[in-house]
Amino acid sequence: MRSLVAVAAGYLIFAGSAVVLFRLLNVNPHAPATIRFEVLAIAYGLAFSSLGGFVTGKIGRQADLNCGIALALVIALGATISMIARPGAGALWTQIAALVLFAPASLGGDWIRKRTGQTA
Repeated sequence: MRSLVAVAAGYLIFAGSAVVLFRLLNVNPHAPATIRFEVLAIAYGLAFSSLGGFVTGKIGRQADLNCGIALALVIALGATISMIARPGAGALWTQIAALVLFAPASLGGDWIRKRTGQTA
């Protein structure tokens, strides 16, 4: 049960931060964006997906990376479902970034937590 709560909290940090960014700047995440905004959004997403992974591992209180792996899978699954649900409609840069960068970064956040001894 603790692991499920941990993964939900990590995903909320990742997804919630994305919602805030896109709403605050009034940008459609499924529309083409300027390169400048994409770079900003990707850097922002990397930071928050890593933070989400760190928090997931911290809440999960496990010595292994299982919570980080679960969060990475949830992020990747969400991106994949979004791609499938919108075939040919709009830009896919946010989903590709989630698959290629944000999912691994969330696992990296849990790995950092493990390396720094932040298990309890």
